Amino acid sequence: MIKPPKRGVGLKQFIESRSRVFFIFCFCFLLGIGIISVSDFHIDFLYLGISVLVLGIFIWIYWKNKIFRFVLLCILFLVLGFFRYIIAIPQDSEKNIVHYAGQRMKVVGYVSSEPDVRLDGVRYIVETQNIASVQQRNNAHVETQYFASAQHDSNKIHGKIYFKSQLYPRYAYGDKLELNCSLRAPEPVEDFRYDKYLARYRVFVICQEAKIKKIGYGEGSRFLRSVFGVKQVVAERINIIWHEPYASFMAGLLYGYRGGLGELNELFSRTGVTHIVAISGYNITIIATILITMCTHLYIPRKKAFWIIVIGIAVFVIFAGASASVVRAGIMGIIVLLAKQVGRASKVGNVMMLTAVIMSLQNPYILMWDAGFQLSFISTLGLVYLVPVIERPFIKLPEAFGMKESLVTTLAAIAATLPLILYQFGRLSIVAPVVNILILWILPWIMAIGFFTVVISFVFKPLAIIMSWIAWIGMEYIVIIVRWFANLRFAAADVSFPIWVMFVLYVVMIFVVVRKSKGS
Repeated sequence: MIKPPKRGVGLKQFIESRSRVFFIFCFCFLLGIGIISVSDFHIDFLYLGISVLVLGIFIWIYWKNKIFRFVLLCILFLVLGFFRYIIAIPQDSEKNIVHYAGQRMKVVGYVSSEPDVRLDGVRYIVETQNIASVQQRNNAHVETQYFASAQHDSNKIHGKIYFKSQLYPRYAYGDKLELNCSLRAPEPVEDFRYDKYLARYRVFVICQEAKIKKIGYGEGSRFLRSVFGVKQVVAERINIIWHEPYASFMAGLLYGYRGGLGELNELFSRTGVTHIVAISGYNITIIATILITMCTHLYIPRKKAFWIIVIGIAVFVIFAGASASVVRAGIMGIIVLLAKQVGRASKVGNVMMLTAVIMSLQNPYILMWDAGFQLSFISTLGLVYLVPVIERPFIKLPEAFGMKESLVTTLAAIAATLPLILYQFGRLSIVAPVVNILILWILPWIMAIGFFTVVISFVFKPLAIIMSWIAWIGMEYIVIIVRWFANLRFAAADVSFPIWVMFVLYVVMIFVVVRKSKGS
């Protein structure tokens, strides 16, 4: 039973104290996942169960001691973080594909996620259904009998495998494939944790030297097949309207495609604007912030503008394929809008922490090994907490074309993500603030014109061609700006931070934000 607040302590202070306790418990849970994820220390389920039981007994015994109870609950949530990570590690059983790593096998499964198309080939993730040893190939009766019996759920093999293939022939989501390949457990490559990189997709086995045969289609989710089918139609239409690399540029703006950008990828990287063609929180939150400002200038009431943009983000997430990274980016974008709607950073902070806990419960590998999640999360924190600090010196700037909003949000996102970028990627773009300010204001217009151009092309192609030239002018403006700044000798520098420097910088940043917020 929750006791009422003591006399002299306001209800607001009472609620906020409870809010801080909730924040700390969530942080302890995430800390537990982070510690065991980085250390790779394996703890047996039995010991974890005993630890939880002992902690529960001590919490019950010392429940009336608030300080001791608080400390024990923090430790409990830390252990629960350990527990969540451990159960995510696949068990080595005959029903899991991990059991067959190190052998050459024939695997039957279906493409379970949208293929990752790049210039040098396509990456696929396949959900396995059944398996047979290649050594049985000469005994057709045994092999056929095994695959037939494996159609029953009790005999199916579970788990995902990852393989690379040529650009053509290309396979789509839901295609059923037969793979004859060597199964291997992924291993770290120098400083890059390749095994953890794949684990965030729930992939623990890679398929090498694959001989591929398509044996069916129509597997997986009917909804996702429909979404990817629509995307394919849109992609074909974009390729008809624009030429490369502008077709890939527009596809990147509309749904995050980065396969045909060519040299633009390197130019975007040197100038710090890669986010404009990637579905990430860094992209969605900045665009969502600019769009809500535009709605305000169009005299759309704030509450209606909020729901209009939330619905727009949801539709965009579905169209982009509703993958885990896209869903996370959409959630982060909505949180920024929520911060503007509620106007209380403390409440939004709790929402952010709860969101991180829910996402880590669903997939604990993203916390430490998904750079996209980290950038989305930290850039969102920057847009919520750093914008009020950064915007003060720019308060007298004009609001024309959303330039002030674009400048402030750009600086906040860059400042928030810079320590992480230098730790993860080791590249500092000197010109990124200027380039972002010069191009971000036009992005919503290009995206809007591009979207309507594609829609109109299905109805009246001549008008779509005229509109495509308007969108091309906007894209050409961005390419000219990016190419000019990228060619500067000082555009980017290789600067790498160790992890302890990154943490120190974030501690300093938190101290500055807290101090400024109290001063206001």
